[in-house]
Amino acid sequence: MKYTQLGRTGLKVSRLVLGTMNFGPQTEEADSHAIMDAALDAGINFFDTANVYGWGENKGRTERIIGNWFAKGGDRRDKVVLATKLYGYMGLDDVEPWPNHNKLSALNIRRAVDASLKRLQTDYIDVYQFHHIDRATPFEEIWQAIDVLVQQGKILYVGSSNFPGYKIAQANEIAARRGGTIGLVSEQCLYNLFERRAEMEVIPAAQDYGLGVIPWSPLHGGLLGGVLKKETEGGRRASGRAAGTLAEPAARAQIQAYEDLLDKHGVEPGEAALAWLLTRPGVTGPIVGPRTAEQLDSALRAVELELSEELLAGLDEIFPGPGPSPEAFAW
Repeated sequence: MKYTQLGRTGLKVSRLVLGTMNFGPQTEEADSHAIMDAALDAGINFFDTANVYGWGENKGRTERIIGNWFAKGGDRRDKVVLATKLYGYMGLDDVEPWPNHNKLSALNIRRAVDASLKRLQTDYIDVYQFHHIDRATPFEEIWQAIDVLVQQGKILYVGSSNFPGYKIAQANEIAARRGGTIGLVSEQCLYNLFERRAEMEVIPAAQDYGLGVIPWSPLHGGLLGGVLKKETEGGRRASGRAAGTLAEPAARAQIQAYEDLLDKHGVEPGEAALAWLLTRPGVTGPIVGPRTAEQLDSALRAVELELSEELLAGLDEIFPGPGPSPEAFAW
């Protein structure tokens, strides 16, 4: 496994991030534990989760699965850089949510971190992430709450997820003005070959402020994982967002061109999509969310995969991206 610094910090993390969103809803606890063991054995030390994972009435289940894995011992917790998130509503009465049980108020930050620590069976979180922006809560309040948690030793670093570029700048400027906090050190954003809008402002802002970029959905919901070939061979058909995208003739032709290019170079689509992200400026490592041990093995091969200049140029031709701002929308 290869490692890199997380943004401007001294924290060393693996170039692949183990995403755990499928643990519980798609993968049973015993299999989830086996995947985490295999990931750790392969050198993946950066695990990502969120308090809402498990979803619906099972919100928090994924953190509990991870906590039970830590409880097995064997230095599991000490070897893992643990990242979780808060923002979503954690009560069970979703139809009529009770106030102050979601978003980023100082009250909910305090409540959410203590609940996550209990589920995760640990006394600290390495990277505590804001899952979304909170338009109603000023960053002065957010950073005051975070300062207390850092002083208490409950969290070490803070990251963002799904933040636009201007919010990354605003958050870190206010943190710098207040002093006493390092500010955001990472940003999780939707970024892959098919969806490159983050290159306009989010990734440049992250680079300027020293945040490590952690792309989520690196295969764009399976769209970049050889979906057309799997359909032809009678395998798992596209669903959800991927199926909707493939219903558009232009997008389907784009994905077909992508698969044809990789077939010509003898490279597996899913591995190529991950390897491409590892070549991108500012990227710490993509989040991979394996449901099975076989999917984890495929992701691990991507770390060692070297994409030729010819192949990289071909990928840029199929998926050109928007380019940086302001040139993407102005002169």
